Amino acid sequence: MSATTLELFFIDGQPEGMLTAEVFGWTGHILVTPRTRLPAALKRKESGYTGVYILLGEQDEQPLAYIGEGENIANRIKSHDAQKDWWTKAVLITSAANNLHKAHVQYLESSLVKQAIKAANMALENGTKPSLPSLSEAAQANMEAFIKQLLMVLPALRVDLFRNNVKANLPQENAVLQPEKEIPIFELTLKKEGITATAILNGSDFIVQKGSLAKGTYTGGRSVKAHYWKQYDKLVEQRILIDQGKHKVFTQDYAFSSTSAAGAVCNGRSTAGPTAWKVQGTGQTYKEWEAERLAEN
Repeated sequence: MSATTLELFFIDGQPEGMLTAEVFGWTGHILVTPRTRLPAALKRKESGYTGVYILLGEQDEQPLAYIGEGENIANRIKSHDAQKDWWTKAVLITSAANNLHKAHVQYLESSLVKQAIKAANMALENGTKPSLPSLSEAAQANMEAFIKQLLMVLPALRVDLFRNNVKANLPQENAVLQPEKEIPIFELTLKKEGITATAILNGSDFIVQKGSLAKGTYTGGRSVKAHYWKQYDKLVEQRILIDQGKHKVFTQDYAFSSTSAAGAVCNGRSTAGPTAWKVQGTGQTYKEWEAERLAEN
């Protein structure tokens, strides 16, 4: 996807208040609102448009989401306001010209539910997987383009429900992502454990490669404030990490947000990622490699 511009308008003048998001050349329009600002949000004209909405919150201390559609989003969300207590934020997705119709938003809803289940970043309250409506080939192509742009914008709004860290869409089946030119392979080694993991940088992702090893169990702290153990357990649950002897092995290339997150999962405890990962075949740490690159600028 080529470079683009995202325009955010903070309606309340506050980062946690209502905001709208639009991309130049894209017909979509996004309104994000905390539940505390719901009355004001539902007075806005776009709230009465045909579209898709996402409710985000927590239940039993676990993140939860619900994806729905409606010909008048405001009416649907008013119903959820009365019946669902757990959600704290709503994301309303429409078109700026209100030219989406019922079949369009049913297609959006079905596709987004499927993407959320595949990403498995949080539980969905949706009881069923909605089926795809009948659309012409041209209409389907238009909706797929709409969804592609939408999935680029939502993470920028801190909506990570659909972000898929498993890097499986590769040119060749079961291939491993190849590092960009001039970007080395990084390696984490635990000699006593017999563990070696390799990773590459790809854009903003630090990707641990398929076949890398990790500790067989997470031995670090499991406090409420800690979070790396949750990521380790999630990868085991998703079978991205599976047993291989006394260790775990990565069955897919997997993108982490930082070297420390990747190191903690491989090491089974909190790890200083910038110094734990080293350029393969050298003693140079990631931190030293990064400093060297910065000095060249």
